[in-house]
Amino acid sequence: MSPPIDSAARLVELIRRKAPEYLDLLTASTDEEFDAAFEALLGPAIAHLETNKLNYMELDEEGLSAVLCASLSIPGLAVSQEKHSNGHVDLTIEAEHCVPVRRKLGEAKIYNGPVYHIGGLVQLLQRYATGREGRGILIAYVRKKNIAGLLAKIREQMNAELPCDQQGETTDHLHKWSFLSKHAHHSGVHLQVSHVGCNLFVERGSSTT
Repeated sequence: MSPPIDSAARLVELIRRKAPEYLDLLTASTDEEFDAAFEALLGPAIAHLETNKLNYMELDEEGLSAVLCASLSIPGLAVSQEKHSNGHVDLTIEAEHCVPVRRKLGEAKIYNGPVYHIGGLVQLLQRYATGREGRGILIAYVRKKNIAGLLAKIREQMNAELPCDQQGETTDHLHKWSFLSKHAHHSGVHLQVSHVGCNLFVERGSSTT
């Protein structure tokens, strides 16, 4: 049996060693710090989908997002599907017991070309986002070959068209097959969006055994 934790300082140190991302989320004092802490959780959650893709071959967007929600959920971070914000949002991430409230909205699409992806961006920014949220998320579940090239095409088209009042060209993201965009929102603020690719391509004839 573990010895009792006899002080708040010792508890914090234990959390720092065992779950630093959790502590970073709890102690984030700015949107930038919260975004950085969340991205540290998102990477492994996306990797989990990719390394178990054979088990998820039959899942649709909603099913894949359910797995993603489960992977992201930790104490202090509420991750919900189909929560209402001027419509049913694919992903809603909220830091509990946080003032001001830190909230992120996300859309998730099985890749079907740049136009379909940009349609998800329109939903996220022009329908669901109120302007109070932090950086949005747009997940692309890619079941086709060459995710690197496909995400590059999305990025190229967005840079050419500047959808949703995009402010300049997209920028690199810390995750592979991902990028960031910034948009002027109708609320008068600029909102960033993380576009994150998830490689779910399966070679024909692959087996789960």
